[in-house]
Amino acid sequence: MARTKEFDPDAALQAALELFWRRGYEATSMADLVEGLGIARASIYATFGSKRELYLRALERYGEQRDPGLLAELSRPGPVLPAVRVLVRRYAQAGVEDRRRGCFVTNTAVELAPHDPAAARRVEASLDHLETALTAALLRAEAQGELPAGREPRALARMLVVLLQGIRVVGKAADGGPRARDAAEQALALLD
Repeated sequence: MARTKEFDPDAALQAALELFWRRGYEATSMADLVEGLGIARASIYATFGSKRELYLRALERYGEQRDPGLLAELSRPGPVLPAVRVLVRRYAQAGVEDRRRGCFVTNTAVELAPHDPAAARRVEASLDHLETALTAALLRAEAQGELPAGREPRALARMLVVLLQGIRVVGKAADGGPRARDAAEQALALLD
């Protein structure tokens, strides 16, 4: 007779996400995972595979938790640019307020993506998702006459994606707040 799991895999995945997000991939050992998840090493391997596979699943979970709100805000009926401004300013503020953890996707881009193709694909998918949402919003803004003539919605969206990820990196610095806020406001001026 097969044994039943004595833990909630969903809760364990969430705990792994929090641990990896706080410490990073390399700084999180299997012993840290055993302690942090409260389950045996064998159970981690049996349920999630390797540490790397668990990390990649945690990264996917992060995207699932973050993305729906983004899409909802940018696709609301009515004027679009106010929602874009709120999003950019929120990134700038969060980048400063949550310096220790930062953005899990950005952290992965810096730590793993240069040498881990699977991590790089997931980072790229996350950036594509953000770019697509911003492009769609800016196309709506263009159609509604909110964008000045001559602005290219897709290019603006790409610039904002790069800016937002850069804000997350700079936000981890000791005094990244003024830089992040100034960069955000200068980028938003391009929308006027």
